Amino acid sequence: MGRGRVELKRIENKINRQVTFAKRRNGLMKKAYELSVLCDAEVALIIFSNRGKLFEFCSNNSIDVLVLPISQEGKERLPRLSLEQRLDN
Repeated sequence: MGRGRVELKRIENKINRQVTFAKRRNGLMKKAYELSVLCDAEVALIIFSNRGKLFEFCSNNSIDVLVLPISQEGKERLPRLSLEQRLDN
């Protein structure tokens, strides 16, 4: 029997929010790696922290072509889309 669902709401405590971000970021990167190995899929993952720091994972060096221009832009961020906008695309 698994754990119950976590209520999704913003974590108000800044330290707890940063710790949660780091743990979930690492878990997400591990899942991206596992997906690339198990399914022989090319996976690219780009994460920006709230301070604008870039975290990336590429399963294949050819995907670096996609990620490199983004990482060179520094603090410029990709446009944020709402959930509805992402689902429409």
